[in-house]
Parts: sequence; structure tokens; C-alpha cells
Amino acid sequence: MANMQIRELHKWNLTPKEAIELQVSLQGRLDIKSPIGIHNVKLIAGCDVAYYKKEGLCVAAIVVCQFELMKIVEKIKVEQKATFPYVPGLLSFREIPPLIKAVKKLKSSPDIFILDGQGIAHPRGIGLASHFGLIVNKPTIGCAKSKLIGEYNPMNNNKGSYSFLYVNNKKVGVVLRSRDNCKPIFISPGHKINIPSALNIIKHCLSKYRIPDVIRFAHILSNK
Repeated sequence: MANMQIRELHKWNLTPKEAIELQVSLQGRLDIKSPIGIHNVKLIAGCDVAYYKKEGLCVAAIVVCQFELMKIVEKIKVEQKATFPYVPGLLSFREIPPLIKAVKKLKSSPDIFILDGQGIAHPRGIGLASHFGLIVNKPTIGCAKSKLIGEYNPMNNNKGSYSFLYVNNKKVGVVLRSRDNCKPIFISPGHKINIPSALNIIKHCLSKYRIPDVIRFAHILSNK
């Protein structure tokens, strides 16, 4: 693990009620105002978690890419027993423990992590990407395939069109058409990054697929 500071903010053996209370207490620590220029990003990591229901296992994968050319420089995969039940809005308590195990195995130090989940576009403003960002103390972006919360205006069907996502009239992210005539993806800052920067970085990671390449690489690895 190169130049990574893992912060032990709390214990993970919580009840769902305790987990919700913890989310509320942690939300105020998030930084969602910092701009990050594309030219400042050298390495970017995609994170994904897959599940093997029969064995009760979750498999966390992190793929680190050279940002400019999106070439893979490192791949890490770990598995462990799922210790927290699936509860909508509490995904971080199920997926962060194996992801942290994977982070600790990294030899490189990514500038930004993209997670297959929500950032601040979350009922308590602290989804998987935000919670993970607080722990690894790095910029994070949530890039989800479906909406958890919020409202947005319709957009056209062309790749690159987008609409801002709002919760109670507060801007929390961007809904982006990543391919022509396909369902959009839902982008929200996790930690240490603002909305415009999160959008620009995700757009740079797109090729011909609906989801960013770095997330797609991690998804393939976790399901292998």
C-alpha cells in the first residue's frame, strides 16, 4: 500500500439502526467543494464488489489505471464472508470492509477512486463512495447504474447529454447519458471533489460502453 492513509473511523459490527446513526454523524465531515483538474490525475482506481450467495462470500476488486490512456497498471481481488445484511442505503457497511482489505494490498497510490455506488446522492448524504472516501482519505466519485434518490429533468438521447440531480432542491450530482440511446448513469461526488470535476473525470473514463472503463474492469475482475 503506497502512500495510503487508512483511517479507522469506527467499528463495523453494527446493527442497521446504529449504522444509520453513524452515517448521520459522519456526513458533516465530507468535502464536496474541492475542484480537481483532469491534468492533476495520474492514476485512477475502479472498485466493485460481487457476491456468491451460496457461499455467503463477497469479492472486492480494485483495478488501477493510468488515467490518460486508461491502461491497467494494477489489479487486486480479495474475498471474505459478507458480515452485514443487504439493507438499501447501508451498502457501505457491507462492501467497504472487503474493499479496505483490497486497498491495503495496493502497491500504487491512486489519485481518485470511482465506486459502483452512490456518493452524496443518498438519503443521508453519505453513500458508499462518500463513506469509503472518508476512510481512505482520498477523492472518490460514486457512479451508479440506477437512481437511489433525487429528481432530474429529461435529457436527449445523445451521448454526453446530462441533467443535474437534485434532492430537496439541493444539487447532489449529475445524470449522464454515457452512450447514445441507453439508460443514463448517476454520478455524485463522494469526498474531496466537487460535482463539475466528478463529471469531467467520469466522461474521460468513458469509451464505447455504458459504464466507465475503470469500473468495467473492476466489475469483470470481481465476477471472474
